[in-house]
Formats: sequence, C-alpha cells, structure tokens
Amino acid sequence: MKSIKRAFKILDTVRIMEGTGASNLSQELDIPRSTAHDYLKVLNELGLLINNDGRYEVSLKFLDYGGDVRKDMDIYPCGWPEVQNLALETGEHANLMIEEFGKGRYIYIAEGKDSAKLDTYTGMEVELHTTALGKAILAHLPKKDAEAIIDSQELPSITSNTITDRDDLFKELRTIRQRGYATDQEERAIGVQCIASPIQGQNGEIFGSIGVSGPASRFSGEQFEDELSSAVQRSANLIELNIANM
Repeated sequence: MKSIKRAFKILDTVRIMEGTGASNLSQELDIPRSTAHDYLKVLNELGLLINNDGRYEVSLKFLDYGGDVRKDMDIYPCGWPEVQNLALETGEHANLMIEEFGKGRYIYIAEGKDSAKLDTYTGMEVELHTTALGKAILAHLPKKDAEAIIDSQELPSITSNTITDRDDLFKELRTIRQRGYATDQEERAIGVQCIASPIQGQNGEIFGSIGVSGPASRFSGEQFEDELSSAVQRSANLIELNIANM
C-alpha cells in the first residue's frame, strides 16, 4: 500500500513540476535518488510517464482514463451541447463543473467569440468556495455534505476577494439558493468574474453547475448580471430536462 501511495505522489509531483528528472524528484520528495529513478522507470514502462532523455513528463494516457469516466456521467452528454450554446449566445467563456472529492472539476469548456484568455482548462481542479460554479454546487449539496467539505478545506484564500470566513460563506450560499444563481467577484482570479447556476435532478440532487466567465470590466452592472444569470439559468434548465429524459 505504501508503494502505491508513493507512486501516485510521484505522478502528482511530476505533473506539478511540469516534468523532472530523478535527481530533482529525489530532492523534492526527500527520497533516495535510486528510489526516484526506479519509480520513474516503472511508471514509464507502464505508459504513465514519458521519458525525454532523463526528463520525465506525465503522458496523455490519463486522458483515456478521464475521458472514459466523463462520458459515463449523465451531466456530460446532456450538458456539453448546452455549454457550447451558452458560449455562442453570450460570446463568453462557458463552463461545466462537477464536485469530486470536495473539489470542483471542470469537465467541459467552450469559448465564445468575445472570450478572454483564461487559465482554466478541462480537467482542472479548483476550490469550490472560490468560484461561482463551485458555490452553486455547494449551495445545493445536502447541508452535512457542504459543511464537511467546507470544514475539511479550511477555506484557503486564493485572492484578496476570496470568502474565507465560514459564516460569510454560508450566508452567501443562502443567497444563492434564494436567487437561483451564484456569482464570484474575482475570488479565484483577479480580473475575472463568473455567473453560474446549479444543475439538479428531479429529487433535488446536484449533478454540477454551468456558468460563464469573463473580464470583470465586462461583468458589471445590474442589467449585464441579469442577462447573464437568465442565460445560465435557461441553460441549466435545459440540461436538467435532458437528464430527466435520458
């Protein structure tokens, strides 16, 4: 069991370092160089790492794993066409997110004609409390599940606008439930705002969320927020109907 945990720790470290060799990996993880080399060699033989003259990088095999999981989720086949339509309608960056192990994960992203260049990508993991997409999910999880996630994460600050107080966050989640959509005010990335709506089942279960992101300079004013919130709510409703009719 210990060796399995170490193998995954090495994979994650190689990913974060965007490629590394045995010497740097051994220093990063405080393990013998020979141990680092042996793990890298085996992971390369398994097709999980690519060896470029002693520099190891994560292989694209992980796309196979993630792709297989994603296509079996009800929200994906029912949701990605609506994400594309939302990007086309608003001209902005449209996103589909799920909750996994207490984090938010982007499972589909579409760019509109006016999309700004953002740092998000399909498969990216983020803290739920830092994005409108994540807060839309948190607000509609069973209370005990939301509390467990919030308490385990300790609400790290990503920007100066991130909500880091537990009571303030729960107040925000109540507001989200009342109005039907969530916003974030540059809470994960300065200069970027987002509006998102939850995607729920007929019994109130939460499948994920859909939203649009863009420059704070464009995401301002009540009229603009009203237009975008209506668009994301319509898209969420269509996905919910698609799921119900599967």
